Amino acid sequence: MKITTTNPGDKEMVILVNRLDEPTGTMEKMQAHVEGKLHRAFSAFIFNSKGELMMHRRALSKYHSPGLWTNTCCSHPRPGEKLDDAVRRRLMEELGFTCPVHHAFSFVYKKDVGHGLTEHELDHVFIGWYDGLVIPNPKEVDAVTFRNMSSVYNDIDARPEKFTEWFKICFPLVEKFMDREITRSLAI
Repeated sequence: MKITTTNPGDKEMVILVNRLDEPTGTMEKMQAHVEGKLHRAFSAFIFNSKGELMMHRRALSKYHSPGLWTNTCCSHPRPGEKLDDAVRRRLMEELGFTCPVHHAFSFVYKKDVGHGLTEHELDHVFIGWYDGLVIPNPKEVDAVTFRNMSSVYNDIDARPEKFTEWFKICFPLVEKFMDREITRSLAI
């Protein structure tokens, strides 16, 4: 897979979609968040061999949700880019590694994230496993940690303001998905 980066002067575009994930156009990323337009996104949840979730704290320089804890990686595919390629591209750009990922499920959410911005995304959730070296990009990531699922739940209950809005929605869905997959694999 070819990893490319955006030139500093380029405007990042997102893919506008309907609730069936059918493309309806493109829009500059910031404008889509100002207008609250539904667009395609992804969230990657990468686990280590102990079953711990790799989480990151967003860099303080991020334009929304700075300094908040969230899933391993989240972003938007570029127009014409396949979702799994976009996930691997952003894992490399943000955390310095890539790994196989598998589409788990999708969901739609709309949340005010402050400063006149709204996240309105059809979010494709990907799951992967990785035990290697992580090299965080300080422009994107302030810190990385591995956490077991129950400690994350306890922390969200005790301090919800420390987590991104989408993570608080998505995390329970990921846990349900993982439980179903474990149950299914045990039944085989």
